[in-house]
Amino acid sequence: MKKCTWILSIIFPGLIMAQGPVPETDFENIEEKVIEWRRDIHENPELSNREFKTAEKIAAHLESLGIETTTGVGKTGVVGILKGNNEGKTVALRADIDALPVTEKNDLEFKSEVQTEFLGSKTGVMHACGHDTHTAILMGVAEILSQHKDKINGTVKFIFQPAEEGPPPGEEGGASLMIKEGVLKNPDVDAIFGLHINAATPVGTIKYKPEGTMAAVERFVINVTGKQAHGSAPWSGVDPIMISAKIIDGLQTIISRNAELTESASVITVGKITSGVRFNIIPESAEMIGTVRTLDPASKELILKRMREMVPAIAKAYGGDASIEIQNNTAITFNDVALTNQMLPTLKSVAGEDNVTLMKATTGGEDFSFFQEEIPGFYFFLGGMPVNGEPTRHHTPDFYIDESGMLLGVKTMTQLTLDYLNN
Repeated sequence: MKKCTWILSIIFPGLIMAQGPVPETDFENIEEKVIEWRRDIHENPELSNREFKTAEKIAAHLESLGIETTTGVGKTGVVGILKGNNEGKTVALRADIDALPVTEKNDLEFKSEVQTEFLGSKTGVMHACGHDTHTAILMGVAEILSQHKDKINGTVKFIFQPAEEGPPPGEEGGASLMIKEGVLKNPDVDAIFGLHINAATPVGTIKYKPEGTMAAVERFVINVTGKQAHGSAPWSGVDPIMISAKIIDGLQTIISRNAELTESASVITVGKITSGVRFNIIPESAEMIGTVRTLDPASKELILKRMREMVPAIAKAYGGDASIEIQNNTAITFNDVALTNQMLPTLKSVAGEDNVTLMKATTGGEDFSFFQEEIPGFYFFLGGMPVNGEPTRHHTPDFYIDESGMLLGVKTMTQLTLDYLNN
């Protein structure tokens, strides 16, 4: 067989010989481990840029497999490099590892009881978005691929990324910091794959979309300055709370009157307002914090431009002042069209033709998008809702994932890797 392969490679130098599929028993044997890893990570969640124990667990596992392992990438990230027996391209597989400041309500044996202080408030810590499953799935993929280096024509880079939910204020983190520190270099990565488990998608199914899949995310802070006065005499001051209300109204007119919604969806949300100390005092200032979501670069540029024009103008109209700061959190999660088309047959062969469906874009954000700005990437959604169950919402205390859905994630990421490198 080796001689035959050598002769074919001489005749057809671009041909890479596939070495056959991974035995089904390998996946059956890994499922119990993946569930066990997920439960341990779920029970011991850590916030962004604080994933110390999680990183230790991942690194110990990769090292036990003989995978070249680097820790401390992007603060707490872990990177593993697995070289196949044959030369070829390099593909990266990414999983996010951080949890959220959410107090879990689920009645589980492995329920999180972790408590912490976040931005001055006491809170629980919970994997309320499925990052624990992503981590466990990729640990399983690493174990299977490490046992089949003969099937790998090229190199696999495992990226366990911290701070997908965003680093703490004043810190760097997430995909952008890992990129800055060279995670896509040495060896240079040709393509990257990622998945997100979804609590509203039935187990055993996969959803995908070419091009814009998830939104660019901006965080904005608006500071309004008025003039303090007694609550009984508003005419003697300038009310920053009233001005804030007018600004919120104005921002929504950008969506309803400026954004071309037939082209792509856009959202502006004010999520926090802070002002005042007492019921009968008009305060001097107010602060608003919110988010902008866009799925189209032109829409994003227009909306941010209008926000910068509108905020100070509205405040001035009512006798106050206002400033706005806008910070980019994620880019548009953009699935490379050629790569998506290339890998779609793999999704269908693993999950079944009827279990792979085209989805609409979502205004959620993902910093996997920063990898996709550098190299072609493909990101898809994995079913995590019990087939006859009810969907739960991400980022909530009741978030729940059916663990039987994780095995499909292991199979799909494994086969995507082999098919990309071997064809």
